Amino acid sequence: MKPARFHVSSFKFQELCTNSSQNSTSCASAWQPPGGYFDLEGLKTELAALERRMEQPDFWHQQQHAKEIAQRAENLRQELASWEGLTHAVEQLHELTLAAQREDEVSLVPDLHADLATLTKQFRTLELLVLLWGRYDQYNAMVSIHAGTGGVEAQDWAAMLLRMYLRYAEAQGFTVTVMDETRGAEAGLKNVSLQVAGRYAYGYLKSEAGVHRLVRISPFDAEKMRHTSFALVEVVPELPETDAVELKEADLKIETMRSSGAGGQSVNTTDSAVRVTHLPTGIVVKCQNERSQLQNRTLALRYLQAKLTARQLEKQEREISSLRGGTVGTQWGSQIRSYVLQPYKLVKDHRTGFESTEPASVLDGDLDDFIESYLRYKVRAGSKK
Repeated sequence: MKPARFHVSSFKFQELCTNSSQNSTSCASAWQPPGGYFDLEGLKTELAALERRMEQPDFWHQQQHAKEIAQRAENLRQELASWEGLTHAVEQLHELTLAAQREDEVSLVPDLHADLATLTKQFRTLELLVLLWGRYDQYNAMVSIHAGTGGVEAQDWAAMLLRMYLRYAEAQGFTVTVMDETRGAEAGLKNVSLQVAGRYAYGYLKSEAGVHRLVRISPFDAEKMRHTSFALVEVVPELPETDAVELKEADLKIETMRSSGAGGQSVNTTDSAVRVTHLPTGIVVKCQNERSQLQNRTLALRYLQAKLTARQLEKQEREISSLRGGTVGTQWGSQIRSYVLQPYKLVKDHRTGFESTEPASVLDGDLDDFIESYLRYKVRAGSKK
């Protein structure tokens, strides 16, 4: 046997899984991902508990709560199936690699490399789930985009961000519902609110919360001058009823109005749009997407609960950060990411330092690398506290 011929395959495989198939420790549990939050057995225990709950005769008495439990159980089944499938494939590849080494089958080396590359890509995808350890990461996301000052320039930038997130959501298999939007007089959007539904939607999209800065030669400037535009992105989790903040009727001002914007046959003919103001905080949410006033009211109240929960979490984080010596907010001027289209091409995340020289690809929804770098940054930051 000539070990040098198999050196690369064997070494890379050991990076993927250091334990052989003869060891009872699986690859998924053997590799300690950053942060060490992954608990395969814990997921199995949680799934078993949920399945026992779903077998109870009164399970569907509270339908909304039952749907949330059923969805959580299905998410756990998918996650466990993915890890177990990867573990089995890794063990098979390991056995094949050892057999090829024993028989000195050099012809198998290209296939082993290809299989290893495929499994490594699958592992990196699953590893991101390990980084999504936050309490609300598994939930849907409520996303709002607000154009900054600057008129049509900023409004067009808000519309570009909306397109970017729609493309990203489509690639991830998320379902997007536009809850409310206010269009600009000439072009673009003054603001827009979205419900992004899908597994770990909030966990992925929370990296986008903050001020986004665009530098480009304005298509609206006859002199072709370079302009800088800003837009604020807010991301909050859509919480199940069991976790949501309790709303008091006396604290709410609920108004109905006619929907605005493009729509179907009933739009602009009935008072279906709903605006809810939370009097103690002044938070205002609006929903006009659904034709039914009741549906709009329900969605608006859930959005309000999500915003109030996020407000509480931000207050707690500010208190903790003040004890550690300060914090950086999401106010105008404290941008999290810059997109420079002229005079050079660069997208840079100012929190993580991650950069891309392909802004066109990023604006087309290719956010995976930025999101992964943010999740790893948060784990590193957490480990230093």
